[in-house]
Amino acid sequence: MTPARGDRLAELVGARGLDCLLVSQIVNVRYLTGFGGTNGACVCGPEQRLFLTDFRYTERAAAEVEGWKIETVEGDWLAGLAKSLAGKVGFEDDHLSVRALRKLEERLEEGTELAPAGGLVEELRRVKDDDELEAIAAAARLADDVYRAVLEQGICGRSEREIARSAEAQIRELGAEPSFPPIVAAGPNGALPHAEPGDREIEKGQLVVFDMGAELAGYCSDCTRTYACGEPGELARGVYELVQDAQAAGLEAVAAGKEGKAVDAVARKLIEAAGHGGRFGHGLGHGVGLEVHEAPRLSTRSEETLLAGDVVTVEPGIYLPGELGVRIEDLVVVTESGHRNLSGLPKDLTVVD
Repeated sequence: MTPARGDRLAELVGARGLDCLLVSQIVNVRYLTGFGGTNGACVCGPEQRLFLTDFRYTERAAAEVEGWKIETVEGDWLAGLAKSLAGKVGFEDDHLSVRALRKLEERLEEGTELAPAGGLVEELRRVKDDDELEAIAAAARLADDVYRAVLEQGICGRSEREIARSAEAQIRELGAEPSFPPIVAAGPNGALPHAEPGDREIEKGQLVVFDMGAELAGYCSDCTRTYACGEPGELARGVYELVQDAQAAGLEAVAAGKEGKAVDAVARKLIEAAGHGGRFGHGLGHGVGLEVHEAPRLSTRSEETLLAGDVVTVEPGIYLPGELGVRIEDLVVVTESGHRNLSGLPKDLTVVD
């Protein structure tokens, strides 16, 4: 699996007129080589497949990395990288710091030139293969199970923090890790799209925005549901139904060949027509894979066109300051004819005690 990814990257590197690409962003390194440690880099070109790490990970690399020559760097890490570079070398300018770049340049052999070439690995990562899709689907199923378990325990009278911690603990009991810190936001806190769980008890009549995901076998899931602690009232139900309709429209618009901004517009127009356009301030969705936020984006500023094999969220929301928030989010695989939904939870408003 990983050697083929190196071959595909080498084609992109050659097409850019580069002799090789230095990959230093650790998630990109993991994608290409299978290495799961915290310090590694690789150099990839038409004639080069080199993985570098330090003494701490030599044995691990030998067990995990296939199809790449493995070298252990002793002493100065950047000097070790520099020795492996020659000709016109691309580097990940969207990840390498200015300070690290300057130090690397100081250590290069004469005649070696560095050229910005960020985004090449991410271009490959964006479209998932069958194994990746199954890993993401498994993470989504696990997260769904945790949602169900938390709801069975009830939410009324519990604190946001207690529910978030319970969700994290259950994710770990099932053999995964949270893909991000869970968001549990009740009542007026729900109007904060990325609220942090607090110690206030959830009260009757409040909506609760619950955003959570799991990371399993290196791949992430992401899902949001909004629940009601007791009867939430007419305003809350009206906002919820509007978001539910917008989310359904957004899902219907997802298909290979559709522009990200066009998919966003389908859902956004419904919310704008109802007078809440100013209260939907984020994009409709984003890609998910080895990281919980990656390409492509579904937003007003997106310049991407959806491809079969993309995995994206569809998550419109409305946030009324001081009152409530509603967000509904599914994780879907883009197909030629539409999408395949990986989120298995119901979306009609669930009233929980």
